[in-house]
Amino acid sequence: MDTATFSSVSTPEHTLGAKPVSRPVLLSIMIALLLTAFLEALDNLIVTPALPRMVSSLHGFDQYTWVVTAYLLATTAVVPLAGKLSDQFGRKGFLLSGIVLFLLGSGLAGASQTMSQLILFRAMQGLGTGIGIGLVAAVIGDLFPPEQRASKQGLIGIVFGISQLCGPTLGGWITDHGPLLSGFVTEATRWRWLFYLNLPVGLLALILLGIFLPARPTDQATRRSALERIDWSGAILLVAATCSLLLGLSLGSGQGRAWSSWPVIVLLAASALFYALFLGSESKATEPVLPLALFRQPIFAVDALQTLIQGMILIGIFIPLSLFLQSVLALSPTGTGGLLTTLSVSLTLGAALAGISISLRKRYQLTAIVGAAIMTLGLLLLTLLAQQGNLLLLGLALVLVGLGAGSFFTIQMVAAQNAIPQTQLGVGTGIIRYLAQLGMTLGAALMGVVVNGASATTRPALSGVLQHGFWVVLILSVLLLLSTFLLRDAPARLASTSTPT
Repeated sequence: MDTATFSSVSTPEHTLGAKPVSRPVLLSIMIALLLTAFLEALDNLIVTPALPRMVSSLHGFDQYTWVVTAYLLATTAVVPLAGKLSDQFGRKGFLLSGIVLFLLGSGLAGASQTMSQLILFRAMQGLGTGIGIGLVAAVIGDLFPPEQRASKQGLIGIVFGISQLCGPTLGGWITDHGPLLSGFVTEATRWRWLFYLNLPVGLLALILLGIFLPARPTDQATRRSALERIDWSGAILLVAATCSLLLGLSLGSGQGRAWSSWPVIVLLAASALFYALFLGSESKATEPVLPLALFRQPIFAVDALQTLIQGMILIGIFIPLSLFLQSVLALSPTGTGGLLTTLSVSLTLGAALAGISISLRKRYQLTAIVGAAIMTLGLLLLTLLAQQGNLLLLGLALVLVGLGAGSFFTIQMVAAQNAIPQTQLGVGTGIIRYLAQLGMTLGAALMGVVVNGASATTRPALSGVLQHGFWVVLILSVLLLLSTFLLRDAPARLASTSTPT
């Protein structure tokens, strides 16, 4: 296995296509990309504390979970397709259209008068997020040579960590204390500001990218030829498979349906069928939406597996932990928030440290091994010591978990981008983002199965059920640690100088 390092490639300046990019232009683009990533990462987190107030004011308690589910479905389904199309037609148009969709969805969601409207416009937001969430990382891959990508992808990890830190608190504060607007925003509908908050920030990112991010020049014949070659039937099958899977998991784990109920069984069976048909379609396509050949690249395949497992771990930590802190240890919401803040801060720090480490060492495997080991140690402490109720030890365990988990925000994208050709950077990045979203959904469903006894009436019984959840996450972390020994340091691939964004 070739283990050449990033230092085997160097460039004297940043380029997009054949044109050099000056530092002021580069800074403007990076600011816009980070703002875009921040809004997309913040959106679900800031909305969650306001959900009870939303459904109360719009009289839709029976549709409570669909506010989140619609967003998740739209986001996950469109990520890989957006990446593929951006490889064919350039990043700029798709990235800008994603931001526009997100902003339109935000404005309309804020103005919603019924739950049906809110769900529809949340889905519109999700489509915008799905387009942008992978393309931000892909544009960074276009902008920077491999030896500089780690520190820049680390910035995206920091942004996600900051959103984890301030999202729920900001969402709760605005819902309680947002300004009133006569005749439209009342005490019961202050949540509207959660959506309007996106507009000025998103518009700034849109303007900066519109001005400074170069577009790929393509003629009409080239576009027509590319459109004809794309496997559109495969794209439809992938969207159908994803939506069926997410709906089935959502209904089975958190919306009052038993796993044995016929809607859940039909959706999961349909998902398996659609995925099988999708794989068959992709294997024959001249221009597949999701090139299966990428998974024959060992580094990319291992990285994809790690991304899926890491998504399951991240959501698997938060679901039982909040319930354990409040229902078993009897902490107040403020105390619970303080401990979860410890986790969020360490996630941010872990992403930053991983970026620095990879940039200095020009390798990422050792960083992945150390990060997974630290996270596993933290989860072991959490699992064994949680019931003692020692908050100092719990805090230490969460710091270790966050440092290790945060490192993978950076490692996943660096490993993927360094292992695939520049011409497939968009679709490769999209696959990684898709698997991250899918992992979180699978993790939520798994935790739903494991902690379905959380309605236990006694504190010891509840504690035992939730500890099962910690053990499951620990096992996943051990699997992730073992997989890091298969993740080799890929030879750096230099960004093409003939493919503008």
